[in-house]
Amino acid sequence: MGLESTSASELVLRALVVYGFLFISLRCIGKKHIGEFAPFDLVMLLILSESVQNAMVGDEKSLAGGLISAATLLCTMQLMNWLSWRSKPLFRIIEGVPQILVRHGHCYRSVMEREKISIQELTEAMRRHGCSNIAGIRLAVLENDGTISIIRERKEGQTGE
Repeated sequence: MGLESTSASELVLRALVVYGFLFISLRCIGKKHIGEFAPFDLVMLLILSESVQNAMVGDEKSLAGGLISAATLLCTMQLMNWLSWRSKPLFRIIEGVPQILVRHGHCYRSVMEREKISIQELTEAMRRHGCSNIAGIRLAVLENDGTISIIRERKEGQTGE
């Protein structure tokens, strides 16, 4: 059950490099794509994981090598969770910041363009929240998980949401 050709420290380093690369790459593609996996996106993610597997373990084929790589990734994930819990600025870097798409009926098209949210996607979210007109939106927010939350404007005499 020993390591065949790759040292444990090299396996840890390889796993950290691959984790960093994938983390940065996935953060760059935007929230919408992370939160809403279409079948094509899921297939791409699976292929992506397979394509970086050899970069993580190299020629290592032993059980120990796979376990070291997996443990490194799990520990890194736990460390990132702990660091983001302890530091608000780091949390914003790791998790991102919700983006306002609409405020009091005004649509922020530059934000929608930057986040790759189409009018059709916003309209679909409006329908899910029972809102038929953009003027009836007090706030529409692209959440960190890729979902769109909508808070409707209050009508006169309305006491709650």
